[in-house]
Amino acid sequence: MGDKQNVPGGRRLSAGHASLAFGVPSSMPGDIYALAIGGGITVRPQEGRTIVFGRNRPEVQVCIGEQDRRISRSHGLLTCHDRRWWVRTTGRLPVRFPDARLLFAGDEPIPLAEGYTPLFVRGSSGREHLLELYVAGADEPRSTSQHADPTQPPRTWRLLPAERLILVVLAQRYLLHEPHPQPLAWQQASEHLNDLQPDAGWTAKKVAHKVATVRARLSKAGVSGLTREEVGEPIGNKLNENLIRELMESTTLVPPDLAELDDLESATERVDPTTAVD
Repeated sequence: MGDKQNVPGGRRLSAGHASLAFGVPSSMPGDIYALAIGGGITVRPQEGRTIVFGRNRPEVQVCIGEQDRRISRSHGLLTCHDRRWWVRTTGRLPVRFPDARLLFAGDEPIPLAEGYTPLFVRGSSGREHLLELYVAGADEPRSTSQHADPTQPPRTWRLLPAERLILVVLAQRYLLHEPHPQPLAWQQASEHLNDLQPDAGWTAKKVAHKVATVRARLSKAGVSGLTREEVGEPIGNKLNENLIRELMESTTLVPPDLAELDDLESATERVDPTTAVD
């Protein structure tokens, strides 16, 4: 690891580190965690300290969109000022906040709130690159050792691989933190799934059946708002909205799960069945 990837008072987070949506270990107020799919860093607050994120891994502390040339080599900065962390965009594309606010290069930096904040940068082919941030607050639990502290995990729900894929597709607007998200319609979801898995034969009816199975299982386990009797008419999207909210609030689904869709899309692009040779 080159010196340019280090920050005074910083500690590296490995690739495969758990999503920051699950929380962070015991931390001092103002500690920041920044994480992308390839790893990240946690840094103690000190005036002027800066974390650079972007595509050029040797020159940044957090690498995002490493294979996507629409992402700038140095795309943005996280800077500590007045005991707060601020986000600034330096790349060509804006950084999107969960409330859909876009931060462009040249805009005034935006301060980060305490807790979890996912940021998104849209790259090539409409792909969204995720940068997870977490700023420890004054009420964060603290101790003399971060490494030995036990972590109380949230109650997550078990999903079969096919169920998880369907629900990530169905809930992608929520996972992207769009301002007024809605679940995908059954037909939209089946079309997207067939794009990801061309040989799977997804249909709207098949998708609806598998989602209904998950709703029934969670309802039986005590989750409310997942049956027609509880919600009443008109149903609309309410049952799926309530399901998605439960899965996200329990951290069963988290924004990094969107990476699975990118992986499947990339694999599909590499295999063109019209040109395959036996």
